[in-house]
Amino acid sequence: MKVKIINKSAFPTPAYATEQSAGMDLKANITESVTLGPLERAMVPTGLHIALPKGYEAQVRPRSGLAAKRGITVLNTPGTIDADYRGEIKVILVNLSNEAFEIVPGERIAQMVVARHETVEWEEVEVLDETERGEGGFGSTGLK
Repeated sequence: MKVKIINKSAFPTPAYATEQSAGMDLKANITESVTLGPLERAMVPTGLHIALPKGYEAQVRPRSGLAAKRGITVLNTPGTIDADYRGEIKVILVNLSNEAFEIVPGERIAQMVVARHETVEWEEVEVLDETERGEGGFGSTGLK
């Protein structure tokens, strides 16, 4: 699938790291380092603008290494980029660790996955079909 992209960043256009990768790394398009203190958040620009086809979205997700090793994650996970959005892609990062984290120019800060989605047409009814689970939620299926 071809997707139009404008790359205003100082870094190469995102690419898949391996043949079977689902996501592409997004880099911080900043000119100076930014420090995120514990529990601080920042909107980090990428310099990227995309035009997705109708029926697709781009999901911005945390990088597992940053999350596991440094406590850095994407605050609105997954962030959704709609097909009709043409503005710059920015990543809302949050530092959930007890230590400051320095974001350097070109740092791989998140990953982006492009996915197909359906458009829902609601059908209002008075009763929903019965299931085994019913209204059980939040732990109702057990811990193990």
